Amino acid sequence: MRIGTNSYTDTMIDQFSVLKSQQDKLQNEVSTGLSISAPSDDPAAMETTLDDLSSQAAQQQFSSNISTVQSKANFIYSVLQSLQTISNRVGEIATSASSATNSQTNLNHYAGEVTSLIQQAVQLVNTKDPATGQYLFGGTNSGQQPFTVTTDANGNVTGVTYSGNSSVNQTEIASGSAVSVDVPGENTSGSGAQGLITDSRTGADLFNHLISLQNDLLAGNTTAVSGTDTANLQNDENNLTYQVAYNGNVQTRLNTASSFATSQSNSLTGLISNASSADLATTMTQLTQAQTAYQAALESSAAIMQLSILNFLQ
Repeated sequence: MRIGTNSYTDTMIDQFSVLKSQQDKLQNEVSTGLSISAPSDDPAAMETTLDDLSSQAAQQQFSSNISTVQSKANFIYSVLQSLQTISNRVGEIATSASSATNSQTNLNHYAGEVTSLIQQAVQLVNTKDPATGQYLFGGTNSGQQPFTVTTDANGNVTGVTYSGNSSVNQTEIASGSAVSVDVPGENTSGSGAQGLITDSRTGADLFNHLISLQNDLLAGNTTAVSGTDTANLQNDENNLTYQVAYNGNVQTRLNTASSFATSQSNSLTGLISNASSADLATTMTQLTQAQTAYQAALESSAAIMQLSILNFLQ
């Protein structure tokens, strides 16, 4: 009885396809180091891996956000330190100028120094964030210079105006947790972030208080200097102290969040590796077995096909 060769051919093709697919999968595992590359390889493991990859991407974004605001917080802190130096010097001037024995020449000299300090302070609070080119102390209206100074014909400061707002940006540093390092230059709303130069809740109004000190010195009004001006400047100094403390607290929180995000990302890397990495020793053994089986199938098929042809000829 002659047996048709079609059944042999179909069976062989199916067997070759299965063996070739096994080889390809194992070779891919060896080359990539991954045991799964498609959902069909292991649906449960693939779902877990994709979830972990998504969580890891979120942690990496948090780390990036934290790094950005940490840099900004450092620049803000540098400005705050410089403003404190100015505030300390102004306090020294007010104390020295309070004596009624000061000559008007001395008072004029002090007034000139105060004028210079006002100009320096305005320059500081108009600092830009080098990373973004945005002004640090304009609130969310950070695209334009927040403070503008005006002077009279003698170079004395007559006013400093603020064109920013009192709003601040929030940055997400962990799931459900956001922080702001921003400090608005002015806040007279009675709520929200405390203003750096002017804040209605604390009585801080640094530029106007410095202008008053300048003018009282020029007028020789040492009584106002020792009384009203000194009290007002103390409010400004207290406000700056608060801003420095707030900045320090935020930076501590950012450091903690950064460490947590890095730890979480590393842990997820381990989970992803455990779920998707191939055991190379086992995989190489399986690949060798698959290659041997494939070669054996080829040899067996050749023999069977040869016998089939001989039977047909008989």
